[in-house]
Amino acid sequence: MVRRNVGSALIGLIAVVTVAIERPVHAQTQPGTNTGLPTVVVLATGGTIAGAAGSDVQAAYKSGQVGVDQLLAAVPQTKKLATLRGEQVANIGSQDMNDEVWLKLARRVNELAAMKDVSGIVITHGTDTIEETAYFLNLVVKTRKPIVMTAAMRPSTALSADGPLNFFNAVAVAANKDAAGRGVLVVVNDWIHGASSLTKTSTTAVQTFLSPLSGLIGSVAYGGVEFYRGPVGRHTTESEFSLDGVAALPRVDVIMAYENMDGVLIDAAVAAGAKGVVIAGVGNGNMTASAVNALAKHAKAGVVCVRASRVVTGRVGRNVEVDDDKLGLVASLDLNPQKARVLLRLALLKQRTNTELQRLFEEY
Repeated sequence: MVRRNVGSALIGLIAVVTVAIERPVHAQTQPGTNTGLPTVVVLATGGTIAGAAGSDVQAAYKSGQVGVDQLLAAVPQTKKLATLRGEQVANIGSQDMNDEVWLKLARRVNELAAMKDVSGIVITHGTDTIEETAYFLNLVVKTRKPIVMTAAMRPSTALSADGPLNFFNAVAVAANKDAAGRGVLVVVNDWIHGASSLTKTSTTAVQTFLSPLSGLIGSVAYGGVEFYRGPVGRHTTESEFSLDGVAALPRVDVIMAYENMDGVLIDAAVAAGAKGVVIAGVGNGNMTASAVNALAKHAKAGVVCVRASRVVTGRVGRNVEVDDDKLGLVASLDLNPQKARVLLRLALLKQRTNTELQRLFEEY
């Protein structure tokens, strides 16, 4: 039943998006003629944008049901923006995103970016972990060419699906020369986010992604691209991180702080092999005295311990209510727990002092 609906829904979406995209784009970013269009490679990983449901008005659906060829066929208007090639890297819900796909995706992006005939890359992804994948790629891909990720909150079969226009806009940004050198970008619901700044804020709303601390990189309306600023932090060609010779990433666990927290979960994470622990603390990265003592014990033994916050927005300052210097802890500063984990995993690929680790959180 679901598979029969996918084809018919995609055909219907073509008509819907055709009407929408016939509106004029901004003159300064109006695509040229069909000759000499940039080449954009689409790497599909699954997610809701490739999801399908049994009907167009039900909440339940399954991610990763539509392949990259169907995705490209569903939005033919992109042919006015770029010459597209598609590759299926994975087809999973992003809740199942894993290191194997991350490493495969990053290496393929680097391979494609090195090709002279490739102008940009679009990556389709689920919304659940897109901010983590985007930040990971932002630290390990080595190119100034546009790398643009996109996603959807509604499956391809849904009434008023958001995926087709998100995809169209993502291609427009990837084909735009002004997108070069801005690091990995995420285009969703007409907004352009930087990989280090965006976070998911709603479980179901279409406007789920915000960049609460530093704001948007730009906006895109029906292919009309406008940039406001550059990204925050070092990235891509400026990054010191590399995946050369890397077969696996170190284990780092995230543990949420809460009322009456003890050190049991922190101890368990270290016993399970964690080389680093990130605490999603209360307020300004705070936690109970018992948890602080457990964290300090493991930090002294060589486990890297980072204080982040479970609060959606705000900076975790160093040596505010917790004496990080004395206890040997690292403050996440602007990074939320999930991104702090990404940065720490890459940082742990080589031996570093706490001073060096804190520098990474300041610069990235």
